[in-house]
Amino acid sequence: MTERNDLLASIAATTTDYREGDLAAPTPEHVDRWIRQFDAAVQLPILREMDHVLKRTYFSRKRTTEFLDGLFQTEKLVGQDPCAFWKNVKFLDIQGGGASQTQMLALFTKVLKKKCGFSADDCGAAPQAFVYLDDAIFSGGRVSTDLAKWIKQDAPASAKLHVIVIATHQSSYYNKNKVTDAVTSSGKSITITWWHAIDVEDRKKYTDTSDVLRLVAIPADPAVQAYTGALRYQPQLRNPGQVGGLGIFSSDAGRQVLEQEFLKTGVQIRGMCPNLNQYQRPLGNMILDSLGFGSLIVTFRNCPNNAPLALWAGDPWYPLFPRTTNSDTSLRRFMAMLAKDVL
Repeated sequence: MTERNDLLASIAATTTDYREGDLAAPTPEHVDRWIRQFDAAVQLPILREMDHVLKRTYFSRKRTTEFLDGLFQTEKLVGQDPCAFWKNVKFLDIQGGGASQTQMLALFTKVLKKKCGFSADDCGAAPQAFVYLDDAIFSGGRVSTDLAKWIKQDAPASAKLHVIVIATHQSSYYNKNKVTDAVTSSGKSITITWWHAIDVEDRKKYTDTSDVLRLVAIPADPAVQAYTGALRYQPQLRNPGQVGGLGIFSSDAGRQVLEQEFLKTGVQIRGMCPNLNQYQRPLGNMILDSLGFGSLIVTFRNCPNNAPLALWAGDPWYPLFPRTTNSDTSLRRFMAMLAKDVL
């Protein structure tokens, strides 16, 4: 097999369970159709780097379950008796948008039933702690909105709250602080502990050591130059030679390929896709008038809109990771698979 064919097969294998039950399993042909939309000269370099990146940033069902298995017995959280701890936890299912929290709770219920014989719904009759479980925090807007509402309306006068995710992005501290402010405003006594397995550096102050897409230079492309020139907040460029602390990128050269090509393609996509809103920037959804969020985290259940448009934008672009916005349909299919014990 040629290197290209090997890479197509490897990327398909890494992401084989993406939106399983909603979509057909990714194939080398699917990956090939996606990559052929880029200029011929950069197709192989993009495939090489994406193969490396996705092995580190794609959270398959298996990898997610391994996280939950580890969470179940994290001694710093649960102490010496995990089943006793979880039995006395009230799991919050309060997400105002999407189905990721409900799906994560369904997966964790499988862990609880296997290890303790009870489900998440059986827990927290007289809660000693509350848990907000999700897959990832990006800007932090969703979790802060959910928790601020819960704190104001439903939280008891005194409580311990654990916010637990697989991955978080460090720039979310602004929205995390909103949760602390909500506690202060409520007059309640609520202590919050944030837990994560992976901490992605994306703060502007630490651009040079970031783990997301942050450009060394703006491409000499007229459309990109025009888009960048019109931004209210000009991008802070990073110094070359860095791959970030998490080792997501194989090399600075490989990283720059993705940064340059995903930006150019993202600008093109914004010009061709009529259904994108103003916040869906070339490198990912972001309220700030910028190039975009730049995250490369993808889970088996969906691709976040904080990832580059080149990965998920739809018609007429062909996406590597088609996003679902119909959370009800996706959730029903996911729960049906759980009921059949497929997962």
